[in-house]
Amino acid sequence: MTAVRRTVPALLATLLLLGSAGPAGAAGYRYWSFWERAGGHWTYATQGPSLARPDDGAVQGFRFAVSADSADASRPRGTADFDTICAGTPAKSGTKRVALVLDFGTGADAPSGETPPGRRTACARVPSDATSADALAAVAKPLRYDANALLCAIAGYPAKGCGEQVAAGGATKEKSGPRDSGPSLGLPIGAGAVALLAAAAAWQARRRRRDESG
Repeated sequence: MTAVRRTVPALLATLLLLGSAGPAGAAGYRYWSFWERAGGHWTYATQGPSLARPDDGAVQGFRFAVSADSADASRPRGTADFDTICAGTPAKSGTKRVALVLDFGTGADAPSGETPPGRRTACARVPSDATSADALAAVAKPLRYDANALLCAIAGYPAKGCGEQVAAGGATKEKSGPRDSGPSLGLPIGAGAVALLAAAAAWQARRRRRDESG
């Protein structure tokens, strides 16, 4: 079981390295990054929103910005306190509450012709086994995903585009080949690596169920 538990973190470390290896001369990628808050600080999530299953009382954030990699990623701005965000959402049996901070970024990071909405918070009350993606869908529709399940838009922003590579001068760079994407970590990594991560997570879950039943 110990070896199984080590598999997914090792894959995550590999994917993070892949995500940070951007092409020379590029400022980064324009995308939604995913964060978790603990001890009054934001930490870049090590699981994507479709895999993370937050506990009741969790605070999570999404930030739209141009970032080169996870170390360079912009954190959600402003205060983020569960008791404040979820003050009007009482606990209910069989559900959990997740406080979400949605930071649509600045005009400098916005795609050409678009204006980012103001930062907002929301309290999602969802089934106890819901993922972070489920919580986001409960309070911030419409969401938009690409063919590789990369989160492209929250509450309809941005209206178009998805994880574009941005040149050092701020312009979007056109790509002649397939666009890299990173639905699991919010990083520009290959879809094949994302599939590997998903398969490893599923394998870990099946192994855990077999161990518990045995």
